[in-house]
Amino acid sequence: MNGTAGLEAVTVECPEGVNVVIGQAHFIKTVEDLHEALVGVSPHLRFGLAFCEASGPCLVRRSGNDEELVRVAVTNALAIGAGHSFVVLLRDGFPVNVLNPVKSVPEVCTVFCATANPVDVLVAITDHGRGIIGVIDGSPPAGVESDADVEDRRRLLRDLGYKL
Repeated sequence: MNGTAGLEAVTVECPEGVNVVIGQAHFIKTVEDLHEALVGVSPHLRFGLAFCEASGPCLVRRSGNDEELVRVAVTNALAIGAGHSFVVLLRDGFPVNVLNPVKSVPEVCTVFCATANPVDVLVAITDHGRGIIGVIDGSPPAGVESDADVEDRRRLLRDLGYKL
């Protein structure tokens, strides 16, 4: 490498009650395919997505059905600035409901996170551009669950309808 290299932590901004999915894909078609995958999850799901094109005009491509979430997804994509990365913001739906459809999009290479936690994206910077090398998603463990915590977890999953 002839130039400089570096590492940057980019804090993802999300409105209250919004989940984020961050990943990497490889083609301009990603925007339309992700849009179609998300629309198919639920008629109530509100979302915005942005994709950083890595060649040609190098634009942030955008789509969604919620203008605020599209705007915030674009803001986050510009801040991350990593080629072929995408940011999806979700309202009235959860990552567990969209992950399989998102991962089924042929252009999607990797999903780095899907969360409502605060997220920092670790971006490597080289002469060739910027790339996501990982994410920091939430707080470190505060301990190990007790038997009562196990029962609470099991009850919550059943109350939410994820387990019988």
